[in-house]
Amino acid sequence: MTTAPKTPRTTKTTVPKKPAAKRVTKPRASTKTKQPEPAKRSFAYGPIIIGVLLLILFSPLYYKFVVSGFKGAWHWINDIGEDPDYRNYKSFNIHVSEKYTIHGIDVSYAQGKIDWPKVKAMDENGLHLTFAFIKATDGVNYIDPTFQRNWREAAKTGLICGAYHFFRPEKDGKTQAKWFLKTAKLEPNDMPLVVDIEKMDGVSPEQMRIQLDACLSFLKYRSPVKPIIYSGLSFYTDYLKGYFDEYPLWIAHYDQPEQRISQASKWQFWQHSSKATVNGIKHAVDFDTFKGDSVAFRQVLIQ
Repeated sequence: MTTAPKTPRTTKTTVPKKPAAKRVTKPRASTKTKQPEPAKRSFAYGPIIIGVLLLILFSPLYYKFVVSGFKGAWHWINDIGEDPDYRNYKSFNIHVSEKYTIHGIDVSYAQGKIDWPKVKAMDENGLHLTFAFIKATDGVNYIDPTFQRNWREAAKTGLICGAYHFFRPEKDGKTQAKWFLKTAKLEPNDMPLVVDIEKMDGVSPEQMRIQLDACLSFLKYRSPVKPIIYSGLSFYTDYLKGYFDEYPLWIAHYDQPEQRISQASKWQFWQHSSKATVNGIKHAVDFDTFKGDSVAFRQVLIQ
């Protein structure tokens, strides 16, 4: 039997399928609140921090505890090697014990015209001026040309004032006392009158003491309180010590330790420098310290 030739089978060509496109899905919006970044958060506190720092810098407490503490530390460093009871006050150009709080100056025509408000306002770490001794007279007929102005203007600032007379041993003591009292008119809260004796003027020690006694006795009789004697330490120990011990003493001895002064005299005021610098005074000036606190100082004044 004859068989029909077989039709060759057609091979099916397979067309490769394209990969299905992936669906891109948008991320769902978060329902949570977006937190600020750390850098932005710290920036928000900047003005607050600055404000707090300004409050501290301008606070009285800052100056009282921080600044004063810094100043104290600086002075401690600056005074290394010095007597621990003493301190250098550079603006005043003096070196004095911190245990004393009542300080003053003494002036005459030599200091020229003085700006007393500036004198009163000067302060360095709590050291300021409380009193001023002012030259009034000399001998039996001389008045210091700056006395009346200094006496008036110093008192206006609140400084406690005292007048002093430069004693001349060759002149009559009682006459000098009268001249002094005629010029210096005392009021309550003034300091006692002062007699400045530091020269012999060619007379003997005995004659000097006779006239000085006459002057002091008259002032004691006519004044509410005893007058003060002013003298240099050497002059005092050579000619006055043991003769006028009933009178308060204002002693002059410069740039020496207190112990040396106290061993030689029972001083109430101490003129320890002749080179002090004080605002409102164009020339060097004497600087003085009172031996005692404010209570003791008030007891010295005329009531």
